[in-house]
Amino acid sequence: QKFNTPVIINVSGDTVEEYVELVRRLGEISEEMGVAGLEANISCPNVKKGGMVWGTDAHSTYELINSIRKATSLPLIVKLTPNVTDIKTIAQAAEEAGADALSLINTLVGMVVDIDSHKPKLANVSGGLSGPAVKPVALWLVWQVFQTVNIPVIGIGGIIKVGDALEFIIAGARAIEIGTANFVNPRVTIEIIEGIEKYLIENNIKDINELVGSLKI
Repeated sequence: QKFNTPVIINVSGDTVEEYVELVRRLGEISEEMGVAGLEANISCPNVKKGGMVWGTDAHSTYELINSIRKATSLPLIVKLTPNVTDIKTIAQAAEEAGADALSLINTLVGMVVDIDSHKPKLANVSGGLSGPAVKPVALWLVWQVFQTVNIPVIGIGGIIKVGDALEFIIAGARAIEIGTANFVNPRVTIEIIEGIEKYLIENNIKDINELVGSLKI
């Protein structure tokens, strides 16, 4: 409210019912709280199906997103997990279920070992890997999904400078999200926006949409 900035809320849950109840309640306060849209994190375990992650199965993805879509009229972004064998089928399922856009990637699953205790350094044994190390994976998956669906793709993963952002746009992203880099440089978003504007001017590009998906193979 202070900055009059649209807010997109990331939602998650253990069951379809949890997701639906959450988005329903957010819909009730969306105008008052300035909620402009929702991002459904489908990298959570599906408790009713033995803990299988929602976003690793096309049928579960469709079931969940279709239920969320029926519960809200807010713009719906679906955040995809990279920990799958074929992200294209998951992306198609989300699109068919009513997603307005897809964001990817969520974190990669990883582990760190303490060589003295021979135990995992993370209490949960495994954890999510983010930051620059995941960028090549993210770019590849954004490119695959861009070629598969007809809804906008939002690129995420290892974006710390303007060149990274431009790579995602060229690979097919219509927008980007910045996470880890904010902890290192709070001004990173402003710097990237200014850098993109400079790149467009220097390359005589009138419309940034000319860059989207312009990768030459």
